[in-house]
Amino acid sequence: MIEKITINNLLPEVFGDERDTERIRRSDVWLRHLSFEKPLSYMVFAESGTGKSSLCAFLYGSRRDYEGTILFDGNDVRGYSAEKWSQLRRAALAYLPQQLSLFPELTAIDNVLLKNRLTDYYSEADIRRMFEQLSIDHRADTVAGRLSIGQQQRVATVRALAQPFDFLLLDEPVSHLDARNNDIVAQMITSHAESRHASVIATSVGNHLSIDSNKILRL
Repeated sequence: MIEKITINNLLPEVFGDERDTERIRRSDVWLRHLSFEKPLSYMVFAESGTGKSSLCAFLYGSRRDYEGTILFDGNDVRGYSAEKWSQLRRAALAYLPQQLSLFPELTAIDNVLLKNRLTDYYSEADIRRMFEQLSIDHRADTVAGRLSIGQQQRVATVRALAQPFDFLLLDEPVSHLDARNNDIVAQMITSHAESRHASVIATSVGNHLSIDSNKILRL
């Protein structure tokens, strides 16, 4: 449903007074013309507070407090209705936010099944196999609020993958994972993105997702 995302002169409104600063001038993203194209993978690295979570939220349509334009296949997303955004989030845009947004009172598996019911993309057996691949199968029936942050990140990864997508937005997806688990998560993400001929846009402040990025951008 989306082949290319283009941003033109994009800048968070909160950074409006900083447009002439060296930090903004050095950015590969803010106040630039930039396209994200399928099936390429992109790594966006930045210091904390420079807007990486804002970028993901802008692309996902959950925030609109920005200057400039975001185009999906040439169409300005500011004109999209709530129904259009809902359709895109079911079939074209998948998102793993930094805050994870799991329901702490639900089990790990139920957090994923709740999302999966929107599209019935996987069977429960498929999801449990993904939990096993990420070494969290023994925690599948534990309420999410009792999991470690690293375990919650892996649950949220499975949840993000439990739908069709053209673009997968990942905001610091492995910030609490060691190198071994980072590699396992990266392999899963790469495999699922390739099977969908999809693009990955991942952010990082230091612990980069171990994928082969076609382009590295500084925020």
